[in-house]
Amino acid sequence: MAKKLLLIALLVFASFSVFSQNPIVPAGMYIADPSARVWNDGKIYVYGSLDESPDYYCSHRHYVLSSSDMVHWDVAKDAFASKGKNDRVPYSDSVLYAPDCQYKDGKYYLYFTLASPENTEGVAVSSSPEGPFLDARPIDLAGINEIDPSVFIDDDGQAYYIWGQFTVKMAKLMPNMLEIDKSSIQDNILTEKEHFFHEGGFLTKRNGIYYFVYAHMGRAGRPTSIGYATGSTPMGPFTYRGVLVDNDHSDPSVWNNHGSIVEFKNQWYVFYHRSTHNSVTTRRTCVEPIFFNSDGSINEVEMTTQGASGPMDPFMRMDAERACLLYGNVRVVNPRPGEEILSGIRSEDKAAYKYFNFEKPAQSFTVSVAPGAKPGKIDICLDNPWSASIGTVDIPGGGDGITYTSLSCKVNKPEGVRAVWLRFSGEGDDLFDVDWFTFKK
Repeated sequence: MAKKLLLIALLVFASFSVFSQNPIVPAGMYIADPSARVWNDGKIYVYGSLDESPDYYCSHRHYVLSSSDMVHWDVAKDAFASKGKNDRVPYSDSVLYAPDCQYKDGKYYLYFTLASPENTEGVAVSSSPEGPFLDARPIDLAGINEIDPSVFIDDDGQAYYIWGQFTVKMAKLMPNMLEIDKSSIQDNILTEKEHFFHEGGFLTKRNGIYYFVYAHMGRAGRPTSIGYATGSTPMGPFTYRGVLVDNDHSDPSVWNNHGSIVEFKNQWYVFYHRSTHNSVTTRRTCVEPIFFNSDGSINEVEMTTQGASGPMDPFMRMDAERACLLYGNVRVVNPRPGEEILSGIRSEDKAAYKYFNFEKPAQSFTVSVAPGAKPGKIDICLDNPWSASIGTVDIPGGGDGITYTSLSCKVNKPEGVRAVWLRFSGEGDDLFDVDWFTFKK
């Protein structure tokens, strides 16, 4: 039933706007593997996979996110499809993996991967950054078919095609942007051994330095990080530089990451995804500002709820599913299409929200919960989950775990910019579900 609801939720959305907090996609929609691009119209666009099931990666469709201010995001549906409505791939009905897009001479080129025939990569063309992308055709990669195509265009106009798992493959694109120069293919541009490269390569340039961004395999034996390497030429050699962001603890089943970096209105950002719904194949796009040091290195940033918006207003309603960190069994679920909550809560589970700006001290805290059979508690903590609570909400037992009620407690007047942690306690499993919370003056 839960899987069916997840699929239904994806079908009810048209083009619409969503708020700036992470994730930047709405409840019930799952866009992963974000490749961010800024085109000549001054807007930022994100091309990524559309996840639709906890049983497999991706889907037969690509949607496109766009924004003019990094606050309001629009979603263009059916930019490209390999099956069903708006099918643009006559030679295959396979699932579409992570895409990328590039612009040249008035045309937008969408580079895609089909799961079958095995990891066949292709390109489609549009006069609009949101599609529809038409005339899909395969790209001949000399038999080196893998996944995650990406295209970089250097200052001299030369375009480079990037793809591969475990090692990076690169080749020059022909001027038509539809074919590679097979004589220029190079392998091992980056490797798992030297750079922790797993997949999801993305190349850009800043101040004469080439930045290669990718899913990084160097922590906990999983590619949860976005790593980067730098070089002085598009094809390297590249020097490993570290991690930009790590999505570990975004969900109990987090597995991979995939992202990009881009400058928009004089600020650089890293785009990445987080797992959700206790599933490795249900993922959502997020974004964080990044900052460069004088030597060109980039400081690692943490996952936040605020994303690109800056510290949040604690007196506005916070949807519980926007937690940037989850510890324990707690996870996000969607009980009904377009709705998400925190569920599966056990004693000592924790959820974090970063950051709130308490310009004015809060007097109380209110939370919407669906109590379970046994009583429980929510301790509100600042900065870290082991700090003394500034207030405690007592949750009565005898509930059915479905019916919601709003409960409140006084808090010890938090001030300044602070992370808020919810620390849960009680007896048994599935203590209660949490829908939203807010502070009050």
